[in-house]
Amino acid sequence: MFTEILLALVVGGVVYFLVQRSKRHQLKSEDGWWGEGTPMAGEEDLSIRPYTVQTDDEELEDLYRRIDQTRPFPSLEDSQFNYGFNSHYLQKVVTYWRRDFDWRRQVEKLNKFPHYKTNIEGIDVHYVHVRPKNLPEGVTAVPLLMVHGWPGSFYEFYRMIPLLTQPSNPDDIVFEVVCPSIPGYGFSEAPHKKGFDSVCAARVFHKLMKRLGFQQFYAHGGDWGWIVTTNMAQLEPKIIKGLHLNFAPPSKPGLPVVLSIMLGRSFPKLFGFNEHDIQRIYPVVQNLVVESVKESGYLHIQATKPDTVGRALNDSPVGLAAYILEKFSTWTDHDFRNLDDGGLTRKFSLDDLLTNVMIYWTSGCIISSMRFYKENFSKGLDQPHSKMPVHVPTGFACFPNELMHTPKLWVQQKYRELKTFTPMARGGHFAAMEDHVTYLFVLFWHDNDHMTVPPGFCDRNSIDTMRGACKFDQSPHYFCLKQ
Repeated sequence: MFTEILLALVVGGVVYFLVQRSKRHQLKSEDGWWGEGTPMAGEEDLSIRPYTVQTDDEELEDLYRRIDQTRPFPSLEDSQFNYGFNSHYLQKVVTYWRRDFDWRRQVEKLNKFPHYKTNIEGIDVHYVHVRPKNLPEGVTAVPLLMVHGWPGSFYEFYRMIPLLTQPSNPDDIVFEVVCPSIPGYGFSEAPHKKGFDSVCAARVFHKLMKRLGFQQFYAHGGDWGWIVTTNMAQLEPKIIKGLHLNFAPPSKPGLPVVLSIMLGRSFPKLFGFNEHDIQRIYPVVQNLVVESVKESGYLHIQATKPDTVGRALNDSPVGLAAYILEKFSTWTDHDFRNLDDGGLTRKFSLDDLLTNVMIYWTSGCIISSMRFYKENFSKGLDQPHSKMPVHVPTGFACFPNELMHTPKLWVQQKYRELKTFTPMARGGHFAAMEDHVTYLFVLFWHDNDHMTVPPGFCDRNSIDTMRGACKFDQSPHYFCLKQ
């Protein structure tokens, strides 16, 4: 009798687990108001206004005065970037910033793509919207939303936009690209009330895309863009036709993830681990605990008391540059900590790095951008979206030097329709900006689940010839091109 009861309980438990796993829950979110005071009476302002990035002599004179009045402090001998941004190299960066960096020219570069603002839930949302020109008759552009993270900005995608929107021949697929600034970042207005988290940003961006006339679209995200676009897929899965990510740490590790950590080194094939997975995960204490602690001090500050350190960074351009650019060093390759110059110009130009810093400086957004951590972490790690799987076709690009490594098994726990998992040949956290987009990875589907080919790359007939140039999955759903 006991055996029968036990068997019934086990079978019932398995059935319940399978039923729950098969359910496709949809994330719920109510409209908010993030403007000052209470919502204004009357109809919502749905207007879309052109926006131009501007600068003037007063802004530059204030910047130069603050740079000139900075107080240097020497780094320890032989410390490289292990204590943070090396002071000796920082002085070189500051000197270039003061004498050679041309912000006016970079403003012109920023304005080469159309910028707009529109008011959603009480705040002005900034975005870059690039429509392809001279589309061949009968060709429809594929809408694509691209979302940045911290301490990045919409500028991360600038070098990719022409490759996506300017077809090189009539048979190429062409994209219509929208790159918004997360509210509180760049030129988007900061929320004036507490509680604006990734779900709120996802809801706002859905409203933005609907206002632009898109009924369905594709979405890409890394860093915070990962969770924002993931939340978008959870809120309205029928609207997101395909999701592409290059960062996806386990939001709520389950039993398969725990078992893979415990047993993966001894039984790698059982969990689908490859050699790179083993190298990045083991030894567990060093790679998953010690390394995380080394690189997450900023997170603890920003998730608890962002306004305190934010005030210092908002007053000091040199402090702001050190705080932001240190991440572009160590998050690109953790071995760069052992270099005197942090390896910054091995992957990026100082002009591009300082342009990103200037977006934060001129908009005064560092405090509000850091608050995004507070709003997301203060609600705890057990939010509904953390437990909810994603049932949207998903592609994942796994860059070898990403800040947090995520094996395929771990990604699959969240993204149930993972179409491709692609180990990239090289790259780190800011892959879109590295090496003038040395690798551009794009994954999208049409309704017939066939691969689409981005403009300026290669057509289907030449894919085979590219296999020696970059790593290829055998799946027909993607390709990447080494420029």
